[in-house]
Amino acid sequence: MSEPPRALVTGVTGQDGSYLAEFLLEQGYEVYGLVRRSSSSNQERLAGIRDRLHLLSGDLLDPSSLMSALAQARPSEVYNLAAQSFVPTSWSEPVSTAEATALGVTRLLEALRAVAPKARFYQASTSEMFGKAAPPQSESTPFHPRSPYGVAKVYAHWATVNYRESYDLFAVSGILFNHESPRRGREFVTRKVTRAAARIACGLEHEVYLGNLDARRDWGFAGDYVRAMWLMLQQDEPRDYVIATGETHSVGELCELAFETVGLDWSEHVRTDPRFLRPAEVHHLVGDASAARRELGWRPRVSFAELVRLMVEKDLEEAREEARSGAQARPD
Repeated sequence: MSEPPRALVTGVTGQDGSYLAEFLLEQGYEVYGLVRRSSSSNQERLAGIRDRLHLLSGDLLDPSSLMSALAQARPSEVYNLAAQSFVPTSWSEPVSTAEATALGVTRLLEALRAVAPKARFYQASTSEMFGKAAPPQSESTPFHPRSPYGVAKVYAHWATVNYRESYDLFAVSGILFNHESPRRGREFVTRKVTRAAARIACGLEHEVYLGNLDARRDWGFAGDYVRAMWLMLQQDEPRDYVIATGETHSVGELCELAFETVGLDWSEHVRTDPRFLRPAEVHHLVGDASAARRELGWRPRVSFAELVRLMVEKDLEEAREEARSGAQARPD
């Protein structure tokens, strides 16, 4: 009996990492996850699968830890999902963003070349690389990033292409447009909105402050997008793909749908605040994923409306529990 395939996932405790780990386990993989020694992030997203994973210490800033992790995992596939990925933070911490999100990929590619050159490599690229480019954006659209995060991701993307062409590695980048879920961090606008709607409905808050309500994004479900990552590494030849729904919605539409789910009028609770405006705005992102549909057979399964409902319902569970706990703690 042959051994199961082995995968190493960096950023395994994040939204995408947790969904990917679950998916790979379902496919029969032995899954190794890279976790930073100094990380203060919890492993809540891995609660249902923690005992089935092999967690290894490592850091994209530390080349020796990457080589050690690769030597221990002996992977046939490596998925690099680790990064400083919150766009607003990249303006306040541009150097650390570049270290992890850009140079970290070069360190990992170098470790891969030294320890596991036959392993197939997936790099998490992003629609933020397109920035100011006119929509719809496809694999042939020139990059015009509008944030330090987008700039760092462009470097990582081209580093992956360069290592593929220079060293004959099976290395690909998935240019993923915005993908969300109930596991999304609270600092991201989608979760900020759905959580606010739930908490306002439960009487825990009264309003929420946002930036540009007219910004338009192509939002999909993270669980759908990790399937595309895996499909890219199952192809005969390595190539990069845009992964997107092909639909675009404004932040205002997101607010309207989220608050409608809890029976509220969003305009009575959503306020704009200049503090949340980007120094350089990305106004309109919508992806052309026709190549992925044609060559990978990939299509999104969860609609935008279903995604927002899933997120609001999860946040409602948490808000109701908090409201109950608060009521029980108050004296008569």
